[in-house]
Amino acid sequence: CRIFLTGFVGFVLLLTAEARVGNSSKVDFCFETQECLLFDLICETSTYEVRHYDSVKWASTKESSYAFEFAAPKMFTRLFKYITGENEGGKKIEMTTPVVVRMPEKKLWEKGDFTMSFLLPSEHQSNPPKPTNVDVYIQETPERNVYVKSYGGWLATLSDKLKSNELSSALDAVNAKYKKGHRSVGYNSPMTMLKRHNEVWYIVEGEPVCNTTGNLFTAPAASHTCNHPI
Repeated sequence: CRIFLTGFVGFVLLLTAEARVGNSSKVDFCFETQECLLFDLICETSTYEVRHYDSVKWASTKESSYAFEFAAPKMFTRLFKYITGENEGGKKIEMTTPVVVRMPEKKLWEKGDFTMSFLLPSEHQSNPPKPTNVDVYIQETPERNVYVKSYGGWLATLSDKLKSNELSSALDAVNAKYKKGHRSVGYNSPMTMLKRHNEVWYIVEGEPVCNTTGNLFTAPAASHTCNHPI
């Protein structure tokens, strides 16, 4: 396991108490927006990363549907209207990355609740404009550690299912503990053809694990206190 910030991790985590939404140049795959969700890379294996994210605020909305492809356009439209003026004061809010979708745990033929979230830019983290659409709400996620698997191409039901299964299998193989239910994370506009970047996230429970050679690396666990976790 390649370890980053080993003896320095605890100190770094103490310094990251405030929301970290910042310059996209700090993250290689954030190149379509000025600001991006920043993170500390705790460790990396051949199959996944462990990242630490600070507490941040999002604009979110839910949609019940049989498939991501049916739910996504409705959720995206609501959130896009929010950032382009459907809020108290009619403020224009800059788009950021990533867009995060909490996927329901369900069979393909079952209906489930999807949640899409737009990250609020740094200038609106402390006091987000209130949505005027009752189906859009502001939520804050706590600081947390996340298991991450990255992949290219387009985010869709089948690709998401494949990659989430690959990540969960890798985590189960090293007895890593994580919250059931994953997040699908996108960094690109549908119009982007090249260098697309998507991710699957599982939220760490307890201490994060990096294990490829039998040696375990653990780091402080993140808080998990959120009424509507993304």
